[in-house]
Parts: sequence; structure tokens; C-alpha cells
Amino acid sequence: MSGFTLAIVGRPNVGKSTFFNRLLEQRKAIVEDTPGVTRDRQYGVSEWNGKSFNVIDTGGFVPDSDDVFEREIRKQVIIAVEEANAIVFMCDVTTGITHLDEAMARILRPSKKPVFLVVNKVDNSDRLLSATEFYGLGFENTHFLSSISGSGTGDLLDDVAKCIDTELEPVNEDLPKFAIIGQPNVGKSSLLNALVGTERTIVSNIAGTTRDTIHTHYKLFQKEFILIDTAGIRRKNKVHEDIEFYSVIRAIKAMDEADVCLMMIDAEMGITQQDLNIFSLAIKKGKGIVFIVNKWDLMNKETNTSRDYEKNMKTRLAPFTDLPILFISATEKTRIFKVIETGLDVFDNRKRKVATSALNDEMLKVIEAHHPPVVRGNTIKIKFVTQIPTVVPSFAFFANHPDDIKTPYRNYLENKLREKFNFSGVPVRIFFRKK
Repeated sequence: MSGFTLAIVGRPNVGKSTFFNRLLEQRKAIVEDTPGVTRDRQYGVSEWNGKSFNVIDTGGFVPDSDDVFEREIRKQVIIAVEEANAIVFMCDVTTGITHLDEAMARILRPSKKPVFLVVNKVDNSDRLLSATEFYGLGFENTHFLSSISGSGTGDLLDDVAKCIDTELEPVNEDLPKFAIIGQPNVGKSSLLNALVGTERTIVSNIAGTTRDTIHTHYKLFQKEFILIDTAGIRRKNKVHEDIEFYSVIRAIKAMDEADVCLMMIDAEMGITQQDLNIFSLAIKKGKGIVFIVNKWDLMNKETNTSRDYEKNMKTRLAPFTDLPILFISATEKTRIFKVIETGLDVFDNRKRKVATSALNDEMLKVIEAHHPPVVRGNTIKIKFVTQIPTVVPSFAFFANHPDDIKTPYRNYLENKLREKFNFSGVPVRIFFRKK
């Protein structure tokens, strides 16, 4: 997966969320005909012509006046321009060019990055004629489309795909790469400093593959890996940045480069919706995951505090609950080396290759003990299992009626695979194929 990020910007109500949903093929953003309805930024992964890329939908304010526009939109657009690799600037043919569109065009024109001007709601020949006025905004890549029907999106995506360089060279291919991700102020920098400490002599900074993640080569106590840190990098004075939006883009970029994500939360705050969004994205990208609950020293503890806390967390993370949860204090340096050991274990789990003979010995017994349900009178027989050579542990089960095997049975097989072969902290993919 490349770390290419496409940001969708534009004033409220031009159809950004509808377009975003079309790219992700799901109704993830709330679509409503009221300005300012996209309060949370949305992000996900889209694929076109065999290339996958991150998509970020900006929004999240109600412009009462020009200065709210200046303050809020400007912040987000500038961040999007600085952090994304390409920008879709969306306008609405039904209103023509507005002063907000012009203000945004002034911000985007100087950008060295590809900007695609997209005129939305062009769904008949009259509107196509009206849309030509948007050439006046002066963008070379101008596309007319309809987000709702999807007409015109293919041509736009062909152009976007041309910008994606799939040949991104990862740093030090053999060493495990850990990304510390999480909301601002949960203690990412404290953990990094606690781990590398004052032993800076043994630590060398490697220039990152992207200009905004710092790669630290860690080599201590017979352990060696790359830490990808996104915390506390270059404060930009010219924008009082929208920290949350910033941290999301950073986290996604770091995630693309990492093998294992160390997902950090603040013990008192608990898991937020944004943490869950990033968690589901990490699963989709097939990354290893270790949850770190920081600032545990500040919690009032009783006998079963950590057990109950973990149980509540897993309820929120379901269905993927086979993952390590560690309770630490970065400032007190309690259990911080457990983070490294666990991260390395998860890295090994992600690389685990199970011999076909062992796989069939164990899994055919499991299938024998609990057969797939009969569908439309068909008895389903699974005869053979093999691991597919992919980065993420993936298994093919060969059956006589592969399309009739439903999700509950898939979950049963996944749980048994985890139980028998230890894939803790790692997404596992299961495919049913015709034997």
C-alpha cells in the first residue's frame, strides 16, 4: 500500500461527503443537505486501477460569516495542502462560482501539488454548459461529474492514479518498524523519550521516507527496530493548526510505513471514536496492533481495575479482540520495555508461516468437530487448507460450495486459527475457494 493521501476540500454542501462515500463504496460520512454536517473528519482507504490510497474528507464547521470561513476552512485547507499528496477541490455547478470558492482557489493555486478542480452535480447537458464558467478559476485539471450517480468519477480517478508512485522504498526492509500513534497529549513523545532516553549515542536518526515522520533506529538490550514517531514534529507558526486533523493525517502516514502500530490512549480519557476509526483503518491495512494504556499511574486502582478496564476496551474493539493491551506510565517508565517485547512478538506473529501439513492436521479436526451449516440442502465440505504468501496472514480453505459459507463460520475458523497458531495482535484474512 502506498502512503499516497488524497484530501477532499471545498465549502460546505457541495457534495464532498457523497463523493467520499463513492470512493470508499460505503455510506461512512453522514450525508445531509445542511451545511456543516460533517463534523468529524472522515478518512478511509480507496482503490482504483490496482492502486490503493488514503482519502480524507475535510469539513466540520458551520460558516456564519466570512471570518469563520477564514478561520476554520483556511486552517483545514492549508493543513490538507501541506499534508496530502493531491487535493480534490470541489465546487457546485448549481450555485456557480461563489466568493468562498474564489477564496479557496487563492489558497490552492500556489500549491506545487496536483489540484483537481471538481465541479459536482453536473448531471445534464444544461449543467454541463453552465459548468464551463469554472475554467475561470484557473486550474488545469478540471473535471465535471455527479457524485450521486457517479458519472465522471472514473476519469478523475484515472488522473489521480497517475500521480501515485507505487515504488515507495521502505526504510531498512528487514528491521521491524513500529509507529507510535494516538491522539495529541496521550504521551507519545514521553514514550519515545523513555525508550531512547539519554542513550542518544546508541540512537541514530534516519531520514524518513516522508518528510514528516521521524525514524529512530533503536538498538539496545539485544533488540533492534525502527521507531516511527509522528509526535511533536515542526510546529508551524503560520497556522494555529487544527491539531486533531493534523494528528489523523500524520497517524495514517506513519501507519502506512509501519509493521506494527503501538496505539496509545490516555487511561483517564479511554478510547475515543477517533481511536476506533484509526484502529479499524489499521486492521484494513493489515497492520499488527498493540494497545497501550498510558498514565496508568494516575488511575485510582482496586483489585480488578486493569482486568475490568481491559474487558470494557475489548467490548468496544470487538470483533477483533485478540490483541495485547498494556498498562504503562511513560513518565514513570513502568512497563515500557514490555511495550517493545510485545511489539516484537506481534511483528513475529504477523510474519508467521504455518506449514501446510500442520495447518491441515489441526484445522480439519476443528472442521470435523463443528461442520459448516447446510445451505439450501447442500452439505458443505472443506477438504484442504493452505496459507497464502501475503504480508498479512491469509488462509485459503477449499470447499465444494465456497460461496455458501457464512460469516459466523468464518469467525469460528478464525478464532480456531488464532487459538492453535498464535496470531495475537494481527488481522487474519480467510478466503473460501472452489476445490
